Amino acid sequence: MDTIRLKVWGDYACFTRPEMKVERVSYDVMTPSAARGILEAILWKPAIRWHIKKIEVLKPIRWISVRRNEVSAIVSTRNVKTAMKTGSGKLGLFIEDERQQRAGLFLRDISYIIHAHFELLETAGETDTPGKFLGMFERRASRGQCFHRPYLGCREFSAHFEFLSTQSDCPEPIAECRDLGWMLYDMDYTQPEEPMPKFFRAELKNGVMNVPASNSKEVRG
Repeated sequence: MDTIRLKVWGDYACFTRPEMKVERVSYDVMTPSAARGILEAILWKPAIRWHIKKIEVLKPIRWISVRRNEVSAIVSTRNVKTAMKTGSGKLGLFIEDERQQRAGLFLRDISYIIHAHFELLETAGETDTPGKFLGMFERRASRGQCFHRPYLGCREFSAHFEFLSTQSDCPEPIAECRDLGWMLYDMDYTQPEEPMPKFFRAELKNGVMNVPASNSKEVRG
């Protein structure tokens, strides 16, 4: 399967560590699930599934600490169901009552190159071929088209993107090596109960984070 290359960048990013319960703290590098979300924002089809191969870091890893207001509650599901049945109910939230300040440790001035490929699923039709979807992605990404604005971990951190063809020169990744620890790989939605998180041991080697295959022993859930 051909590998596509997509350059993404932005002013801020937050790929939240799940072990941080209260404050938002980002991983050092974009997670595979966040990279997949960017690709799906450009081209999502029920006939294909994206797989991330590696992520190259183009700029030094820098941080910024931000304190911001967040809403600490959501509308009750019970109230929504009651309103649907009766035609009335309490569905509003008063921000002044639910507002709280939280600190966040975010990445700033980030730039990556995502290397990925896709596989055809059983839902693919007779006319669905890898070349068809590869051409669709290349056209959409080259024109800046997307189903929704891709984002860098949090929706308020929008991402810019640029398709890199096989003929175009790629920027060099940073010359840095570091152990990134256990990183979120993706969510497993094949379970009958709630989706389960999967993790892998991530490492940055000369600015490149290689991502194992989903069925690899390196991926643990």
